[in-house]
This record gives sequence, structure tokens and C-alpha cells, in this order.
Amino acid sequence: MAVDDKYISYRIYLVACGIFLMAIAIAVKLTNIQWVEGEYYRELAKERTVRNFVIPANKGNIYSADGSLLATSIPKYIIRFDALAPKRETFEKNVNALADSLATVLGKPAGYYQNELRKARANNNRYYLVARDLSYTDYMKIKSFPLFELGAYKGGIIIEQKTVREHPIGKIAERTIGYERKYDAGHSDGKGIEWAYRDYLNGKDGKILKQKIAKGQWKPIRDLNEVDPQDGYDVISTIDVYIQDIAHHALLKQLQDYEADHGCVVVMETHTGQVKAISNLGRASDGTYYETTNYAVAESHEPGSTFKLVDLMTILEDKVADTSTVYDTHGGIIKYSGKSVRDSHQGGYGKISLGRGFELSSNTVLVQAVYDNYKNNPSKFVNRVNSYGFNKRLNMDFKGEGRPFIPQPTDKNWSNISLPWMAFGYGVSVTPMQTLAFYNAVANNGVMVKPQFVSEIKEWNKTIKKIEPEVINPKVCSQATLLKLKAVLKNVVQKGTASKLYSKDFSMAGKTGTAQVNYGKRDGTPMHYASSFVGYFPADHPKYSCIVVVHKPSTAKGDFYGAGVAGPVFKRIAQKIFTEVPSTNEIKKLDRKIPKQEKNYNEYYAKLQKNQQLIPDVKGMPGMDAIALLENLGMKVRTNGMGKVKKQSLQAGQNIVKNTTITLELL
Repeated sequence: MAVDDKYISYRIYLVACGIFLMAIAIAVKLTNIQWVEGEYYRELAKERTVRNFVIPANKGNIYSADGSLLATSIPKYIIRFDALAPKRETFEKNVNALADSLATVLGKPAGYYQNELRKARANNNRYYLVARDLSYTDYMKIKSFPLFELGAYKGGIIIEQKTVREHPIGKIAERTIGYERKYDAGHSDGKGIEWAYRDYLNGKDGKILKQKIAKGQWKPIRDLNEVDPQDGYDVISTIDVYIQDIAHHALLKQLQDYEADHGCVVVMETHTGQVKAISNLGRASDGTYYETTNYAVAESHEPGSTFKLVDLMTILEDKVADTSTVYDTHGGIIKYSGKSVRDSHQGGYGKISLGRGFELSSNTVLVQAVYDNYKNNPSKFVNRVNSYGFNKRLNMDFKGEGRPFIPQPTDKNWSNISLPWMAFGYGVSVTPMQTLAFYNAVANNGVMVKPQFVSEIKEWNKTIKKIEPEVINPKVCSQATLLKLKAVLKNVVQKGTASKLYSKDFSMAGKTGTAQVNYGKRDGTPMHYASSFVGYFPADHPKYSCIVVVHKPSTAKGDFYGAGVAGPVFKRIAQKIFTEVPSTNEIKKLDRKIPKQEKNYNEYYAKLQKNQQLIPDVKGMPGMDAIALLENLGMKVRTNGMGKVKKQSLQAGQNIVKNTTITLELL
């Protein structure tokens, strides 16, 4: 018995010792946690229970020049369902009514939603997707439906919100307005205004410190930790919705008619460089057209005959020839280093002047004019071309601007045919926007302005920044040269290659262009045509300049030249702008007195004063004047016809009886 008691005592001591050692270990650990690792665990606890939450800033809107909304941020809602949140009896009581309600908003049969909701509960799905991309109105409706109206914990509704960027006018000018999402280098031209002015549009996010409380909810700690978000500014673009619509549909119609691959059109205000319309359409596999690439900005290609204005300006500025200088077209074919330069008109044009050669777009005339005068010093010609800015980008705000190419005599690839080929727009590469800026400079009396897509940055009605026109070159050439260039550009439409576009009721000036793209290439890419027309209107007092480029028009249509393919688009745009675009005309000197009117008034007034109680003779008076006079005398007036008073039913000189009716016959 004593041995057993002793054994038990040892066990008690052993257990007690173990407990003591554990107590010491716990004390040591607590001390270590409190004093040695205390800072680490306090920070860890703080991270898990206290967190900075971002308060997103509202992104600014993009507006057109006429105040239409081009891009705005819209909240979209996603509704999900935690199928295990409602109690069984609550779910069964409301599931049929919920399915019926969902069917009215989301469009599928009620039976579909009943099956889906029951399946989600049977599968313990706590994140079933009910609907996505809902408007605020539909979100509020669904939130009030049976079961969902009980909230997240009793009804199982889960609400997620996101903000998406939408273009209220649709796909029109989509590439220029740009996208909110990030694009790789191959699609950088799609970033547009959204990317270029992101620092103004995005604003600055705020933040607020919150602490985690019961049921996973977060509560703000105190206002001192809150940083208010700064909403983004609004950007006012130069795009005019009316002109944009005209340009878009004019281009679209021509692309469809000619089954073309792609094309672009730009309409620019002459004096400011503000782009009023820009449309870039490419053909999809199903034959429809949409904004695939910002061709006007990004696509650098051989321009063809529209480059001949560069030749003529340079020749006239250097005074090596004049528009009256005569050249022989040599039957429409001349050769340089064994390579032929041909006119589109078979047999050539005989002997014609340089100016007439430009109007008829004679390759042989322009090439001779350039080659004969610059063959011994090609750098002189090329330096002029460089001075017009064709050897460098316009440096617009947009990403993805195409790189131009002008061959230089110092290049290793320069050859004997480089200069003559440049003269009719081959061997060089420029973007449509560069070509337009050059022609616009001619229309703008020699002042080259940078194409501008944004005019103002605003915060509500307060202007934050005004973007003024930027002059690239204050004078591209002399005034004498400008007058000659304007004359031949006008003649191109009146009696040149674009004579079919001429209208005596509406003046335009410009140049046609037809380039063979991929000619002589051995990479398997077939040769095709790029048809273009660039110019300005009205011809005498230009308000707008415009360029149209159409790539790969179907040759089966019988016409692939610039005058027949691109020219009609230009004409349609020009005419519609001045017949359909709303305008505000200012009427000046309204208070100016017209002597004849003053005389008539004084005569009528004198008669009225003399014969206040007698019916006046109103025969010969304009109908409106007679009505006003008689009604002021207290009479009622009926009229038949329009114009001046031929006859009155009551004779002049009779006493006036108030409210008597007098009938006037007008002619």
C-alpha cells in the first residue's frame, strides 16, 4: 500500500513539474510575443483588421464641339445569388415569385430561373450568376424582387458594381475618341483622346481607413484618415457630331459600293486646324465595315498624284519654271534608267503647260519638271520637301502615328530613279493627316497648323485649359506661289481630272490621286490601288479642308481612280455640310433705319392721326401692314390670298365701329 502511494506521489510530482515547465514556456512565449515580436504581431493584426480602402474618382466625360456626349462612365451592376444564405422555408416560399419577376426583366422563361435557382441551392452554389451589365434601373428592380428584398444575409443577393466607358453616339469616330482599356503596341492607334488626355480625365482616387467589425463588415475609423477623391475634368473635343455623321456615312456608302478594303476621311477647319470629323472604316470578314484602325493617323503609304502639289510648290518657289512653262508629254511615256513613267491618258497630252499638266495630273509633265531642274542637285528639291515637314511626324497627341519616309540623296538606297519617282508620289510614304495638313496650309494662306482634336479642358462650366491652334510653319511659301497653286487646284475641279465633280452652284478646289500599292513587290502581296482626293471648300474663301482615301476599290466596278472613287465622297461631304449642318447667322445693324420704310411709316401715321375715327384706304399696302393698322384701330380683319391689298370690303372714309369685321383681298 505504501509502495502504491509512493508511486502515485511520483506521478503527481512529475505532472506538476510538467505543468510548471509548460507554464514557464508559456510565460517565455508570451514575453517573447509581447516584447520581442510584439511589433510584428501588432502590425499583422492591424493589417488584417484595419485597411485603407480606395475611393475611386469619377472619370471626366468627352464632349463634341456642339456639346454632344461622346464618352462617359456608366455604372453597371452584376447580381449573384448565395443559394445557401436563405433558410429552407424562406427559399421555398419565395423562389417561384422570384423566378416570375426575373423573367419580366431578363427575358427568359420563369421555369428557366426556377430550375437554375433550385439547382444552385442543391449544388451549394454560393456565387450563382443571375445577371450582368445591368443598368441602375434594372438593378433597383431586381433588388426589390421577392427573396432578394430580404438582403444579403436572409435573401442571398450579392451585388457587384463596376464602371464602364460607353460611347453614346455608337461606333462613329470610335478610334479617335479612344478606349479606356489598355492596348498593345499593335493597337496603340485606338487609344485616341482617352489615352492622350488621361491625366485630365482620370482624376485622382481618394482613400479612407476602415476597421473590420462583426460579420465581415468594415467601418470607417475617423474622418481625419479620409482623402477625398478628385473627379476628372471634362474634355471638349473638336469633333462636330453633324459633320462627323455626314463624313462617316459618305465614306461608308462608297466603301460598300466599291467593295473596298478600307478607307478614311478627315474634315478639318482651315484656320484653326480643328478636326471636325474623322472616320476610319475597315472591312470585316462578313463584308460589314467598322472602325478597325485609325488609318488617317497611323497608315503611312505612297500617296501618288496628291504629292504633285509638293512638286509644283517647290518649282514655283525656286523659280526654276512657271505654270506657263511648256512640256512635251512624249506620247504619254518617258523613261529614266530604263524605267517607264506613263500618263493615265493613253497617247499623252501633246505639248502642254506645267499648270495644265498639274490639272490633268500628267505624270510625264511633273516628272520632267522636277528631274530636269533638280537632277544635278537633288538635295535642293529634297530639302524643300523636308522643310514642309514631310520627313517627320506631326507629333500629334495620339499614340500610333505613322512614320513618314522621304528618301534622302545621302541614303545608300538612293538611285537614279529616286528623284523622278518622287515627283509623282512613289518611293515616298506619308500619312493622310500629313497630306491634309499640307493642303490645308495652301487654303490657309500659307500657314500650316497642327491638326487639333481637343479645344478645351473644363471642370463643369469652368475652363481649366484652353488649347489654342499650334502653328507648325508660319509660311510654307510666298504669296505669289500661293495664288498660282490656288488657281490650278480650282481648275482641277473645273476643267481637270475632277471635272465631273464640278458644280456652278458650289465651288471646290483639290487634287486627285491614284497610287499603285505593292507594285513590284515579291512578298506575295497583290498590287492594289489607293484612290484619294484632297482639297478644300469653298474654293475662294476656304472654311474646311478634307481628305478622302479609299484602299483596294474593286477594279470590277470599272473605276479605281481618285476622281471617281474618292472624289464623290469629298463632294458629298462638302455640299451636305453647307446644306444640312445647323448654323447661327449673326444679323448686324438691326437698328439701322431704311429711308423708304421710314417714309411709308410716317405717311401711314399721318393718315391715322388725321382720320382716327375713319376707315383708312389700305389698297396697295402690304397685307401684314394693313392688318396691323386696322387692328390697331379696333377692327377685326379677315384676309383672302397673299401679297398686297387689292380690295377692301368697307370703303375708306366711313366711320369706324369697334369690332367691325373688314375683309381684305390680297394679290
